[in-house]
Amino acid sequence: MILSIFLASCEGPTDKSEEKEQSIEASIAELEKELFNSNQSKLDKRKALDLVNLYVKYVDKYPDEPISPEYLFKASDISMNLNRPRKTIQLFDRILTEYPNYNKTPSALFLKAFVYEDQLHDYDQAKKYYELFLEKYPNSDFADDAEVSVKNLGKSPEELIREFEQNEQE
Repeated sequence: MILSIFLASCEGPTDKSEEKEQSIEASIAELEKELFNSNQSKLDKRKALDLVNLYVKYVDKYPDEPISPEYLFKASDISMNLNRPRKTIQLFDRILTEYPNYNKTPSALFLKAFVYEDQLHDYDQAKKYYELFLEKYPNSDFADDAEVSVKNLGKSPEELIREFEQNEQE
């Protein structure tokens, strides 16, 4: 009888843990389906924020799962599109520190610089992270974009057009 109680107590938490994991994953799948397979032209911001929170909750609970860095990247993408730059940078920082070998880590660093540039207009920080990106990933597909961004940081569209026109005349 004692053995039965012991075995039951050992199995209980594992089952609940697996059930909880499946519950979070099911909620993520449901929200993804609602947000990304919708015929609506406008994004439901509340559901998008809920999805970001679910992604982060999953990663907090299961940081070693292979899907965790992808969930952080998806969360950062949604956050960036919701124009939540501080949260976006926080999520990119988690990818950079917790998942340095993740295949999208270079993109996370590039996009971190982009958020500083485009959403926060903090050109010093943007330059710092574009240059770090170029140092760490000089052969990346985004290297040319980073170089152009550093060259044009803080310039208005009118300034860029004038420079382009001047280069065309030369």
